[in-house]
Amino acid sequence: MKLKKLYELVIEKGIEQDPRGKTCVKKELQKIKKQYDALTKAEKEEFDVERLTNPYSDTRILQGTGNEEIKKVLLGIDIDVAEVLLADRLNEKGGKIDLIISHHPEGRALAALYQVMYMQTDIAHLNGVPITIAEHLMNKRINEIERRLLSANHTKTSDAAKLLDIPLICIHTPADNHVVTYLQKLIDKKNPDTLGAVLEILKEIPEYKIALKNNAGPKIISGNNNSRCGKVFVDMTGGTEGSKDIFKNLAQAGIGTVVCMHLSEEHLKKAKEEHMNAVIAGHISSDALGLNLLLDSLEKNQKLDVVACSGFTRIKRK
Repeated sequence: MKLKKLYELVIEKGIEQDPRGKTCVKKELQKIKKQYDALTKAEKEEFDVERLTNPYSDTRILQGTGNEEIKKVLLGIDIDVAEVLLADRLNEKGGKIDLIISHHPEGRALAALYQVMYMQTDIAHLNGVPITIAEHLMNKRINEIERRLLSANHTKTSDAAKLLDIPLICIHTPADNHVVTYLQKLIDKKNPDTLGAVLEILKEIPEYKIALKNNAGPKIISGNNNSRCGKVFVDMTGGTEGSKDIFKNLAQAGIGTVVCMHLSEEHLKKAKEEHMNAVIAGHISSDALGLNLLLDSLEKNQKLDVVACSGFTRIKRK
């Protein structure tokens, strides 16, 4: 399929699996359109118009016109200059890589990563946190991440892809939406009583089985195997870690256990202070699971030949 069609399908599938629901996403897009319409002509020239149809600022075509025919892709969790050179080397050997796909954002998508974090406000609200509190805590964290990203060399990898004339795209939140929705539904269905039971559910998933063999499998970091888990909240989408101060409000809303890709020491300390359990499913393995679920959905339209690299393993589900 054409690169532009692939990109549009990624956004469509990401919205379908968004934990906020399609109605909430549609309202957010309408809000952005209203803000855009109120801008001056000069301000509109600076505005990223893709935000009018794509609610995920961390997912963009970084190199390419969109008209390229895509059959074979090189896909990795992290794509740097080394992986761009790898694609070029594979092409020299007859590999015919039509597109490089990075999960983690690069270029202008990395610079705008903070924008997608606003969805965490609605997710926290859906889990019982008052919207006013969720907004206050998340706005502070979003500003922090925006400042942190200012100093990054955002275009290093996309510049390399441009020099070698290889299309490049990053797919972040649409894939993360798939993993969080999948795991939340699975855990809700299984209704585990203890953290040990939560671990057993995760360990049955192929991506986490691979992670276990690499000593990076699911792990309890607050609580133990026999700890009652209570209500489980799978927190794996929305750019990056949210506010460390949200755990008090999640606990008050009845959440007993959080299942995350990763959790900083500061965040873990706050969770423990609120007597909350925490399970780390695994960062790269969770990213891989989300990507595989998304690819399965995309391949209902057209088969893609995927060359896996940089922490990704292609696993197809029936």
